[in-house]
Amino acid sequence: MSDQPGRRRATLFVTCIVDQIYPSIGQASVALLESQAVEVQVPRGLTCCGQMAFNAGFRDEAYAVAGRTIEVLRNQGDVVLPSGSCAAMIRHLYHELFDGTPYARPAEELAARTYELTEYLVDVLGVADVGARFAGSVTFHDACHGLRYLGLGKQARTLLDQVAEAEVKPLPGCDQCCGFGGLFAVKQAAISEAMMLRKLDGITSAEADLVVTADASCMTQIAGGLSRRNSRIKTRHIAELLANMVDARP
Repeated sequence: MSDQPGRRRATLFVTCIVDQIYPSIGQASVALLESQAVEVQVPRGLTCCGQMAFNAGFRDEAYAVAGRTIEVLRNQGDVVLPSGSCAAMIRHLYHELFDGTPYARPAEELAARTYELTEYLVDVLGVADVGARFAGSVTFHDACHGLRYLGLGKQARTLLDQVAEAEVKPLPGCDQCCGFGGLFAVKQAAISEAMMLRKLDGITSAEADLVVTADASCMTQIAGGLSRRNSRIKTRHIAELLANMVDARP
């Protein structure tokens, strides 16, 4: 670890879906943080925040997984996640999960130093321009947990507005759910599909080359729907766009 004065240290919690399916999002997140002179670490043993088990009602299993996460993240500085959903679990639901247990205070301490990626860049580091470039049009989907639990949205737009050559287009219904919702898409498949179709109509009407979001779960849902429509619109995580990991044109 570096002891350079004034240099921040951050722990990247890559999340399950990034670790298992989208490693490029993790790589992009590291690149963005390091470009701002942040020293990044990813501790061995990080697995899951426990949200899926928590939402399914398996509190004992969620407690075990989330408790291990608290232990791994002890004394690890700022914790940054490329996911408003997982950040919201730590910031707003750990207090419920650990209320009245030995982990209650450590959960509060962890929540106080946990941030979603765009939030960390804009609100903590004070960054707007990360040197991104995209010669095309972009539209942004607000993921539900980031928007409603964490109040995010302006941070991503602040960063997108500084992407060189990009035309940022408004997305009709940008704050409406894409229908994924983790287990919701499995348990309520018909409703999930109807919500997704409405979201796809909005994306299509925006007439952008690229739709970005700050949660890989929403990205998966939207990308799948666009693919089934044979759409040429690309779907990527905002970290990949900001780290210049997205081709400019289809």
